[in-house]
Amino acid sequence: PHIPRAGGRCARPPHAYRPHQPDTNQAKRVLKLQSLLGLASVVSALPFGVSVAISVLVGAGSCLVANALFAALVFRDYRAREPARLVMRIYGAEILKIALLLGLFTIAFVTRDDLTLPVLLGAYLAVQVIPTLIAAQTPERTTK
Repeated sequence: PHIPRAGGRCARPPHAYRPHQPDTNQAKRVLKLQSLLGLASVVSALPFGVSVAISVLVGAGSCLVANALFAALVFRDYRAREPARLVMRIYGAEILKIALLLGLFTIAFVTRDDLTLPVLLGAYLAVQVIPTLIAAQTPERTTK
């Protein structure tokens, strides 16, 4: 259901959200929040030393890159009439996301001797979870 707005454009009210259809705006919003949290985390880690900041950068950056890949693969050329194809696309994107993460973490640990695993994984987890929770709890703006 669409509600007409001034200027003839229609906006879908928040209660009309359909969780079975992908929402590219929500995905972009989560990626933007992940970028901001990742940047803030790296800056906040600087007083604890370069190795800690780099560990945060690798964790947060890997999360952001992997999620951007996932979103790009899932939300491109989506057709609501093909749910089986969407499910397969989600599974494929998740497998590629995990493979990319393992590759990025491997490259990081092979090339850097000073990474701190708990810090790296903590940054990854924070950037993965917190923005998603924030985006789920705050209503999406209908105007730009």
